[in-house]
Amino acid sequence: MNWLIHDYRESDLAAVVHLIDTTAELGQESVFSLAECIGALTSRQPAVVAVHQGVPIGAALATVAGERAWVMRIAIASAWRGRGVASALLVELERRLVAARVGRIAYVLPEEELLGEGLLNAGYTRRPAVAYFEKAEPVHGPAASLLEDLGGRFLPGDLWAKVAGMETEKDLIERRVVLPLAQPERAARHGVRPPRAIALFGPPGTGKTTFARGIASRLGWPFVELLPSRLADEGNPAAALRSAFARIAELERVLVFIDEVEEIAPVRAEPAQPGGMHGVTNELLKLIPRFREGDERLLVCATNSIRSLDPAFLRPGRFDYVIPIGTPDPAARSAIWSRYTDGRADVDVPELVAASELFTPADIEHAARIAAQAAFERDLEGIAGGADRRRVPGASTEDHLAAIAQCRPSVTPAMIDRFDEDITAHARF
Repeated sequence: MNWLIHDYRESDLAAVVHLIDTTAELGQESVFSLAECIGALTSRQPAVVAVHQGVPIGAALATVAGERAWVMRIAIASAWRGRGVASALLVELERRLVAARVGRIAYVLPEEELLGEGLLNAGYTRRPAVAYFEKAEPVHGPAASLLEDLGGRFLPGDLWAKVAGMETEKDLIERRVVLPLAQPERAARHGVRPPRAIALFGPPGTGKTTFARGIASRLGWPFVELLPSRLADEGNPAAALRSAFARIAELERVLVFIDEVEEIAPVRAEPAQPGGMHGVTNELLKLIPRFREGDERLLVCATNSIRSLDPAFLRPGRFDYVIPIGTPDPAARSAIWSRYTDGRADVDVPELVAASELFTPADIEHAARIAAQAAFERDLEGIAGGADRRRVPGASTEDHLAAIAQCRPSVTPAMIDRFDEDITAHARF
């Protein structure tokens, strides 16, 4: 991504009007006239503008009426079509509308065209009309208060798209988990039952939390994380767990995430030990079947040590899939490094890939941050010393290699061997 998105400003008016006017015949039509769009802009209705090197290349604007918002136009300069600008603008516009406590967002197209497919992918539902797309946004009132009490929230709508690399895992989760939940009627026609609970396992730092957040973002469901440590702090973890699930049951739809689930579902000792987690594990085993009774719910549990989990916890009646999330292979590392190096031709990505074997996505992010900091400090020193400012900004291959050398991989070869054994013994997908 090499553009920035900001809220509409008065100085953007001429450029945005030009975009709307010149793209009307390029498959970016709207039922709203140019005059109506100008009226919305001048009355400061929600609008966002994408800019590349100071020049507006796209705009999205809406008008709000009560708890419903109408997306009036998404206009993209012809040279920037098909490069993700439209979806990025729509995500940012939706964030402004949700902040304005909008309950539903609608988009009416004059006829079926390419934008319709993009709206479906963004979570909108086509209603009977000329081409009427509607998207339900977070509810307000008691449900919103309940979600806040649970520490839950709606995540940005682009997190799934931002999952870089790990394409094998992403594709598997998309097909097995996301699509059946996003299209339950179509799944039902083929006898597919959408999953209600999944477990992700693998070495630390491989992106299990990122995948859980991405699923919630992709579905547009609220994300509630239950922290085992916080349950323990309440004195009676089993009661705290029961209370949390009772409140979660009041939400219409939700993704519940429990990281390090082995802390509350460890292998039960026989006989039960005083002060142990036997009762908490029993409680969770009873709560999962009740949770599964809801249609728009998904429980995602993550663990670094699947061997530590009680065997009854992972059986098929409770978890639909047990999915391994390993370290990125060379292709995945290449995609992740390309994201952090922003596609710069002067950075030797294959060399970084070769130097970062066993690095997790979190390790690569840390190394990229160290390299960027080194480039930033060199730039500051250069300015102070009067160095040539024409030098290409950003971290070089050498900066990244030096950063990689400073970092210690989170995963060891021994951990990979155990992970491979765990896949054979526990994976189910």
